[in-house]
Amino acid sequence: MEKSEFIYGTRAVMEAIKAGKEIEKIMVQSGLGNDLIRELQKEARDQNLPISYVPLQKLNKFTTKNHQGVIGILSSVTYASLENLVDKAFSEGREPFVLILDRVTDVRNFGALVRTAECAGIDCVVIPDKGNAPITSDAMKTSAGALNHVPVCREKDLKKTIKLLQESGIMVVACTEKAERTIYEITFNRPVALLMGSEEDGISDVLLRGVDELVKIPMKGKIESLNVSVAAGIAIYEVVRQKL
Repeated sequence: MEKSEFIYGTRAVMEAIKAGKEIEKIMVQSGLGNDLIRELQKEARDQNLPISYVPLQKLNKFTTKNHQGVIGILSSVTYASLENLVDKAFSEGREPFVLILDRVTDVRNFGALVRTAECAGIDCVVIPDKGNAPITSDAMKTSAGALNHVPVCREKDLKKTIKLLQESGIMVVACTEKAERTIYEITFNRPVALLMGSEEDGISDVLLRGVDELVKIPMKGKIESLNVSVAAGIAIYEVVRQKL
């Protein structure tokens, strides 16, 4: 990771938060609990910024300078408001098209997903505030610059986000191997949000229970699943095909 992509030191990270810098996440050394750390924790909570507690060795991989047990990873994008983007699409007479990613952790997969989203005209990509690939320069490179054009919305609770989309008249469709019907059996005649899951265990059950439709991509070979970025590309362009 390039040096410019992180800041270190408790006060420096706190000042960055107060200055409104886009921070991807904050890493704090496990076991620290002084007054300054508690103040940092409060600032992070107030701004809905994720904190992870890590061993000293992990922090030392970023810098050997006096980081005081605190490193802030800077984001390469400015996060957008999902509600505003949905309203904007409707006000322009368009059907919103949203991609939701549940814990996609591989930066190359994430970059490829955003690139496909941009090519397909998706309005925004929604990610959770924890457990997703960090949006750093590596993600920007693998997206072939698409992250400059596709808004990214970071949401604290994807379950609530799905409900918000549904209340706005958007059909939420989960692409999962647990589905009975294939994506080719669904009619996409409404605004759509596609939900894709993590590389390890797919979409979490709590999210699956809240969607409108479960769909799968038919598999003919011996391998049981596709790479998430490939699966998303197939699903996204089936929606595009039907709406042409």
